[in-house]
Amino acid sequence: MTETELATKAPESDAQPAAVADDVPTSSSHPTLGEHCTSDRPTPVGQASTGEITKFGDVNVYISKPADYPHTPSKLLLLLTGGTGLNSINNQIQADRYASEGYVVVMPDLFDGDPAPNSSTISDEPTTPGSLLDMFKIKAAETAKSFLIDMWLARHTEEKVMPILHKVMDACRDEFADAVSNGGGIYAVGYCFGGRYILLLGAERTTAPLGRGFPWSAMSPAPVDEEAAQLTSSGPFIKAGAVAHATLVSTDDFTGLKVPISMVSVENDPLFPDEVRIAGEDYMSKNNVEHEVQVYPGVPHGFAVVGEYDDQNIKDAQATAFEQMLKWIKEH
Repeated sequence: MTETELATKAPESDAQPAAVADDVPTSSSHPTLGEHCTSDRPTPVGQASTGEITKFGDVNVYISKPADYPHTPSKLLLLLTGGTGLNSINNQIQADRYASEGYVVVMPDLFDGDPAPNSSTISDEPTTPGSLLDMFKIKAAETAKSFLIDMWLARHTEEKVMPILHKVMDACRDEFADAVSNGGGIYAVGYCFGGRYILLLGAERTTAPLGRGFPWSAMSPAPVDEEAAQLTSSGPFIKAGAVAHATLVSTDDFTGLKVPISMVSVENDPLFPDEVRIAGEDYMSKNNVEHEVQVYPGVPHGFAVVGEYDDQNIKDAQATAFEQMLKWIKEH
């Protein structure tokens, strides 16, 4: 990570805007995820997933196809999830919604069977501490979970996730060659944790020969030795991408970005700070990267992921965000 500060706290309920506790560290050397990145909202009543989990090589993937595929031509869409991962019913329903719009959707297990600690469904019942002891217990539980998330993030770095993505994309080009060809490449959407990887897949980045470090950021210094001259550029690996409330993003992650990008952002989101978003917009504008950025007020981080909310404004924003992302990939 770079020196961009990343906050560690997400909203506790539907209507609350994102907030950061005063005593929560915000160092880039101590990044973590918010509650809405590691927990699902209740699944919408009457909805269930319709795709299937299979393996592409040694990677588990959830695949959802249009009802009339392969008789009707489709395009290939890679969907990258937040911390709740492959087995989240909400994430699966999200994939199904894109499939119903004509995409063969492949949702890989980014975490190799290790979703975020304490992944669960957020209760609709508000928690009101009844005593100082209750408050202490809640704070202790939050601290423990934060520690577990830190340890989990240390296990799921760019060096671990990117090879998984390349394996899956290689398999897609074989298994669904018709859909990749029909779309002229692979489209991709990402939520929370997965959002950052849309930026990385959409960039031209510097890589080392023979797997010496995978890969260096375009902003990272190359090693000073006789092999430095052999560094090559690779990517982008996707045709176009859409990102919803990404987390763990630094300003450097925009460097080398080449493909059209749509961004769904949350107003005053500590998990995707305004300074990072604005720097990203400036980079894309200066480098003629086609993009759109929509900032949604009055919604919590994670709102664009399938899940039930009591607040109608959040429900409406969730539907609008899906339409924004879908429209973008359809137009590109």
